[in-house]
Amino acid sequence: MIRFNASKATISTKRPRMSRSPRFFAHITAALLSLWVRGSTVTSASEFKITPDIVYGHKAGMALTFDMVRPENPNGAAVLFMVSGGWVSGWAPPESIVRKNHLTPNPFEELVDKGYTLFLVRHGSSPYFKVPEAVADVRRATRFIRMHAEDYGIDHKRMGVFGMSAGGHLSLMLGTTADDGNPEAKDPVDRISDRVTAVVAIFPPTKIDEFFPLRKRFAALEFPDDQAESVSPLLKASSDDAPTLLIHGDKDELVPISHSERMEVAFKEKMVPAELLVIPGAAHGFQGVDQARSQEALVNWFELYLRKK
Repeated sequence: MIRFNASKATISTKRPRMSRSPRFFAHITAALLSLWVRGSTVTSASEFKITPDIVYGHKAGMALTFDMVRPENPNGAAVLFMVSGGWVSGWAPPESIVRKNHLTPNPFEELVDKGYTLFLVRHGSSPYFKVPEAVADVRRATRFIRMHAEDYGIDHKRMGVFGMSAGGHLSLMLGTTADDGNPEAKDPVDRISDRVTAVVAIFPPTKIDEFFPLRKRFAALEFPDDQAESVSPLLKASSDDAPTLLIHGDKDELVPISHSERMEVAFKEKMVPAELLVIPGAAHGFQGVDQARSQEALVNWFELYLRKK
């Protein structure tokens, strides 16, 4: 575990107490995104091309979609962003997420500037769909993107994923439960692997049943108890998982840091490359210098594992 302060990194072994805050998952997607893009101004999108609302599936009569942001000079690698907060997956104009302000660049802009093709992935949203369904959706999206890798100009062996809070949980699920696809599947998408190459999970829930006491308040948690293990990445770590960076504030009262601490231990027990970056004093959402540290670590992780050697 790496703990940063203003001057140096130190090793921390202290475990903060578990929070009992009833506000868990109160931050929906728009609020989480605003912490990353706040302060930027929208300018010309001439340096990248946006292809919005690509349909990767249907359910309940509705389309499941993602947006693709392709840089002017792509490096062949892809990064998927899980658009999810409280497993609410809302839509925002992609050009308002990937903004151009070089004084205060957000991670989306920085990744695109470095040549990564960005995919903004939406899933079936709470309250209509539950956590297991969200997991199934993002796995399908990953298969679909891999299936069309040549069309999108990306290398399917260099795909990363990241997200915040519920989006971090979904990112971890992709990193820990992926498979090579089912060659006997009727749907050609299901024949494709959903494996990713690198994961960054920011303040993610990792053991879902710990939040069941709040399920009446948060509709995405209203699913049978016996499904909790299947959607808890803490219980799914294995030796072939993707290298994973966890980022968490030690004052987070929404998702206690113990979720990332235990996840790091689980990965290391399986010899999976993993690090936990602790942001001292930070709660559920980063701003200022904390955001800058988080963003630098995120970009460096993808540069390490996705950049073509």
